[in-house]
Amino acid sequence: MKTQRQKMLAGELYDPSDADLVAGRSRARDLCRLLNNSRDAEQEKRRTILIELFGRGGESVWMQPPFYCDYGSNIELGERVFFNFNCVVLDVCTVKIGAFTLFGPAVQILTPMHPWNALERRKAEFGKPVEIGSDVWVGGGAIILPGVHIGSRAVIGAGSVVTRDIPEGMFAAGNPCRVLREVTDEDEPR
Repeated sequence: MKTQRQKMLAGELYDPSDADLVAGRSRARDLCRLLNNSRDAEQEKRRTILIELFGRGGESVWMQPPFYCDYGSNIELGERVFFNFNCVVLDVCTVKIGAFTLFGPAVQILTPMHPWNALERRKAEFGKPVEIGSDVWVGGGAIILPGVHIGSRAVIGAGSVVTRDIPEGMFAAGNPCRVLREVTDEDEPR
């Protein structure tokens, strides 16, 4: 029989009040509190916290606190990912982020889902994983919803609500976020 954590990570209905899951969220909140209360001069302390918090990538992530997450252990980062101030990652399912991806301030990455049936919603929830490629730039205030995949080298406009997959190398923006055009060499400042 699967544990509630195994069900959660598999995207199945699970009980969020399970003691193991509550302990996992408590651990992450304690680490986020330590991170968010640290000073800029305490880079070694921050690095130690980030290595403990994330499932992968804490040794090279570039972080501007405050930062918040559900578990942290379900977040897998490539090399040198950057989170600006006030980002939130609700990682009930895996969140995979490729190398050199940049998040503006107040970006939210959400994996939790809830049943539409009110009685079912009282006792269970589920999630869908999010995957973001390498060299992606997500503008400030963007919200990435459960199950979304964003391809490498994509650019997501500030304030966008990303409800569906975005192919690699595209500029997408809006609510709901839509692909507007390809990112080209002409987009680079001269």
